[in-house]
Amino acid sequence: MENKAVVLGSNYYIGLSLIRCLGINGITVVAIDHSRKDTYGSESKYCSERIIAPHYREETREFISFLKNYANKQSHPPVLFPSADPYVEVIDQHLEELKEFFLIPQTEPGLYTKTMNKEKLHKLAIEKGVAVPETVSMYEEDFLEKAENTLKFPCIVKPVDSHTFVSVFRRKMFKVQNREELETAVAKAKKAGLEVIVQRIIPGFDDHMYTFDAYLNQNAKITHWTTFQKYRQYPINFGASVYTTQKYVPELYEIGAGFLEAIKFKGFVEIEFKKDAETGKFYLIELNVRTTNFNQLLYKVGLNMPYIAYRDLTGNPLEPKAIKEDTNIVFWYAFEDLLAVKEYIKTGQLSLGKVLVSYFKPKAYAIWDWKDPKPAFSFLKIILNKVFRKISRK
Repeated sequence: MENKAVVLGSNYYIGLSLIRCLGINGITVVAIDHSRKDTYGSESKYCSERIIAPHYREETREFISFLKNYANKQSHPPVLFPSADPYVEVIDQHLEELKEFFLIPQTEPGLYTKTMNKEKLHKLAIEKGVAVPETVSMYEEDFLEKAENTLKFPCIVKPVDSHTFVSVFRRKMFKVQNREELETAVAKAKKAGLEVIVQRIIPGFDDHMYTFDAYLNQNAKITHWTTFQKYRQYPINFGASVYTTQKYVPELYEIGAGFLEAIKFKGFVEIEFKKDAETGKFYLIELNVRTTNFNQLLYKVGLNMPYIAYRDLTGNPLEPKAIKEDTNIVFWYAFEDLLAVKEYIKTGQLSLGKVLVSYFKPKAYAIWDWKDPKPAFSFLKIILNKVFRKISRK
């Protein structure tokens, strides 16, 4: 394994999972962060180098130069793995120059950003014949009337740029019950300089959320894939997976494979769908174009996506593989799942009994690993420090 793997961002469990999935196969893994703070992922025994670089947004030009200089010193071009959307955006903006020094699956500049943009993604999906929830742009003429008469209330106000929206409002979207709340939500977004879309809520509880996870080679053909069903997410109803199971749903392959190959996507990607509780129809919600948060579950069911990408990009691809059965294994991010369960029970969406029964399944943990425990203890220390500071301020 002469090519190193460079992981951008180890301050979240996605980065930790990337490090483990690559390091366990004997690959030299390098964790690059802009600060030492909370980088518990780099505490993994599978991390060979820990490096501090300029901030990817505050010092973007310096960050890109830093990456190029680092790669230029290596005997073989490293494989680049972003662990979060902001890193993906920066890579996409500088794809042409970074590809001279790193191995990166995507070859079309702008495709990452285009598919991360909610409005552009929905237009692309419609163009390719994939169903998406009915949507109205804030810039459309008479958009308030269209939202009220076409989408009906309640509906959701979603950001075009999710990461910036979350950093400002600490939530993924606004759920609005009437026209007044819609006007308020859009006004807040405008004040923050953010573009939003208004969208119909597809009926169904959180367990109607599904994903299609796949790897596409350099010919933009799917070589590895499986499907999942969410049980719980946080924040509840409109959040990220905290308790998810692998479940074989052939229809998701039929929809997802055609769409991804049609747009010539390359590398790992996850399509999130919601199944309409009334009609059974699947609607495309969004794409995750970087490693998913339940990557450890993918690894557990036999699809080590980071390693699959590494082997493909270094010229020694693995045999194609798909998981076409139910393994009954679940991904569990215990910390946020406990917060989610509290809200589900409080709002009457789940009973304690139903929650407890769900835990009797084999698990893939977000952070804990008996063979690599140090990151979990580092994470626990971070949480305890936050709790202590919060108590101290009272």
